[in-house]
Amino acid sequence: MTDFFNDIPQIRYEGPDTDNEFAFRHYNPDEMVMGKRMEDHLRLAVAYWHSFAWEGGDPFGGRTFDRPWFGDTMDHAKIKADAAFELFGILGQPFFCFHDVDVRPEFDSLADNVSALDEIADYFGGKMEQTGTKLLWGTANLFSHRRFMSGAATNPDPDVFAWSAATIKGCLDATHRLGGANYVMWGGREGYETLLNTDLGREAEQMARMLSMVIDYKHKIGFKGQILIEPKPQEPTKHQYDFDVATCYGFLKRFGLEDEVRLNIEQGHAILAGHSFEHELALAASLGMLGSIDMNRNDYQSGWDTDQFPNNTPEVALAYYEVLRAGGFTTGGTNFDAKLRRQSLDPEDLVLAHVGGMDVCARGLKAAAAMIEDGTLEAWRAERYAGWDTDSARQMLQSDLASIDKRVRDEDLRPEPRSGRQERLENIVNRFV
Repeated sequence: MTDFFNDIPQIRYEGPDTDNEFAFRHYNPDEMVMGKRMEDHLRLAVAYWHSFAWEGGDPFGGRTFDRPWFGDTMDHAKIKADAAFELFGILGQPFFCFHDVDVRPEFDSLADNVSALDEIADYFGGKMEQTGTKLLWGTANLFSHRRFMSGAATNPDPDVFAWSAATIKGCLDATHRLGGANYVMWGGREGYETLLNTDLGREAEQMARMLSMVIDYKHKIGFKGQILIEPKPQEPTKHQYDFDVATCYGFLKRFGLEDEVRLNIEQGHAILAGHSFEHELALAASLGMLGSIDMNRNDYQSGWDTDQFPNNTPEVALAYYEVLRAGGFTTGGTNFDAKLRRQSLDPEDLVLAHVGGMDVCARGLKAAAAMIEDGTLEAWRAERYAGWDTDSARQMLQSDLASIDKRVRDEDLRPEPRSGRQERLENIVNRFV
């Protein structure tokens, strides 16, 4: 045990009327929502990188946080793990997620990096057994080190491709050993800064080949988790190849990988792509590609990925409405890919940021479930498309332009527009949020 979270009690559900800030007002893990425990719906996870590896810097200034685990030794890594599992216990979070570099020191050789990851994975294993906390997903950081400045899988240097492939293998091995439910491939530098030095076709082929190797290795070792890729349009590179859900799906279809991979969709990345979170979720669901989500929010006045904790219940409710319409999570869940503001220095800030986020997710989930159980929105949706459920409409889709032209002329069709009822539907949503 560390003394970092001393005197912070375990957070428990006390209901919406409590004045105790160290309590849940809405997140009650055992509350039944649409026949399932709230905890099992949300499958909440702490992001190891933001909560324990991030130092509070920004482009204009360095570290603001002072944490006892900041350092580059295995002893520091184990102190960090001790503190992390203490936070998981305080919050009652059922899952966590990590990158390899979040949990181990960085060494000069790949062998030392993998050895350190294996050692800390063993350390995690004991703590997971003691606490019951599980791994939602693991991943490899293939973007921070300077060797990745031109990408990992898409790098023009084949030695960087080789290092990246070997790093992924070590991370997938560790994720498999820890019973991870998923493995994420986020192409943090898989993109370009300028087309003047970029071969788009070659880089796409390399990225697809790396992903194919990961899929092959997953099956070779018997990893039953889901491989996920995470869309993001820009930052850190000018143009990321995994721009959004539609782009990712097109890439996977192009290389015949769509049956093996699902998507990890982040709210902040959706906003950067010019979409809403619910748009990306609905599109992924319609394509059979919805896997997991990173829950955060962006500052709408900033043009970058600010990774703030969620605090907008209506936005979150619309997101979970799409998740529930799609049948809910299977291997996926809700990862808080969110970080404290650099002025939020205290241990209490880290705890309460998650408490607030968990409460917002609970309120959003319950509102989404209530909308689905009420059925009004879906009834209006069905009514809008009811004409397509007729035999004549179905036959038209199997017809041809000439036949359709004849019918329009013979029946003297003169269709009139019908209201989309947007404001009425928005009013319905506002009854629940």
